[in-house]
Amino acid sequence: MHKKLVMLAIALAVTGCAKRPDAIVPVDIPMAAYTNSSCQTLAQDMIKEQQALAAVSKQQNDAATGDAFGVFLIGVPMSSTFGGDKEGQVAVSKGKINAIEAAMRSKGCNVPAQPTKNK
Repeated sequence: MHKKLVMLAIALAVTGCAKRPDAIVPVDIPMAAYTNSSCQTLAQDMIKEQQALAAVSKQQNDAATGDAFGVFLIGVPMSSTFGGDKEGQVAVSKGKINAIEAAMRSKGCNVPAQPTKNK
């Protein structure tokens, strides 16, 4: 019985761990939110959002590393437990980038290259 409880506790701890940023799926954001903007404004928005994604992805990566470390040492995903998980923010930022890119393509704007690891 004790062995089953330990295995259950480990399984729950592992499922509560923060995901790596590249494993997070973007939120579906309609490009209509950006279609009234000019190509120049869209390009500026794209740069800002890519920078925001890079920053929140670093925080998420740090949370995932902290969770792995915490589970290994004490059996608890520390970062996720104490609010370090930024999965929602990463998903929204990725969704915004996809929507901006789609709006740029629909307007015939020059779409800047994106790092493939953030998609």
